[in-house]
Amino acid sequence: MVCALGIEGSANKIGIGITKDGEVLANVRKTYITPPGEGFLPKETAKHHREQILGLIKDALKVAKISAQDLDVICYTKGPGMAPPLLVGAIVARTLSLLWQKPLLGVNHCIGHIEMGRFITGAKNPIVLYVSGGNTQVIAYSNKRYRIFGETIDIAVGNCLDRFARIIKLSNDPSPGYNIEQLAKEGKQFVKLPYVVKGMDVSFSGILSHIEEIADPSKRRNKRKKIDEPEEPEYTKADLCYSLQENIFAMLVEITERAMAHCESNEVLIVGGVGCNERLQDMMRIMCQERNGKLFATDESYCIDNGLMIAHAGAEMFKAGSRMEFDDSFVTQRYRTDEVLVTWRDD
Repeated sequence: MVCALGIEGSANKIGIGITKDGEVLANVRKTYITPPGEGFLPKETAKHHREQILGLIKDALKVAKISAQDLDVICYTKGPGMAPPLLVGAIVARTLSLLWQKPLLGVNHCIGHIEMGRFITGAKNPIVLYVSGGNTQVIAYSNKRYRIFGETIDIAVGNCLDRFARIIKLSNDPSPGYNIEQLAKEGKQFVKLPYVVKGMDVSFSGILSHIEEIADPSKRRNKRKKIDEPEEPEYTKADLCYSLQENIFAMLVEITERAMAHCESNEVLIVGGVGCNERLQDMMRIMCQERNGKLFATDESYCIDNGLMIAHAGAEMFKAGSRMEFDDSFVTQRYRTDEVLVTWRDD
């Protein structure tokens, strides 16, 4: 029996989760939201996390109806992520470990998403599409590692969506990606955009630059045109959101299907914040059905960054014998998914 508390704060969400023997006891979270047209900076995000984290820990213990002494291990996000927000979680985790005299474990953020997805959906050994603000990877488990079969070669898909939302001044509440998804439902015209798949990898920066020119009339006017080139039609924000989603999600479906074929898999699991997008889920589901496969996905409670995923992954690690020396309780902004030795799986 393992009761674990998890702290997640790698980006603009600070979350605390508590799990005991596979049972969800608590999953509380606060999001740092900036004005429309602005992103979140590491320093301000860390300040938000510092202001919220102690209250969230108290709330989580209250919701779980346990005391600190009932915990077996304190888990925190070791990376990847933004350094100042990550440090908030790590410092609080170290402090609680000393105060409560509990073991400490650093958890890979990406592994947390994968294990949370497998736990909630019941997926056994799926091809994993991990899509978030900072990561885009196609992953499959093999020989005690989560192997990366394909990934973005520049910016992540979530970062692409967030930056486009800032360009067209969409609200950041509850999130830029969610607001793009809702506006895309009103789109009527499809805008042709670059489609950049390179083997098993994808690229989004050029697509973002291209659609930014279309969205900004002044940039279109300043762009040099050929004499016989017709004027570009006017597109609404909804048209652009719709077209961007369809284009980049098709790219993700393509590389995921290729991984399914290579691994002879009939399961796909979507994790990460962008995994909440219902249009992405629909497109992936159609592809899976055509291959006689099955799609596994979750809602925003578990897709979006949360403390429970760190608690659950940490509990699995702890049960498998993983331990951490206190001097090793640092954070790292670049912590690859395939760096982690998966000791808790036997398949």
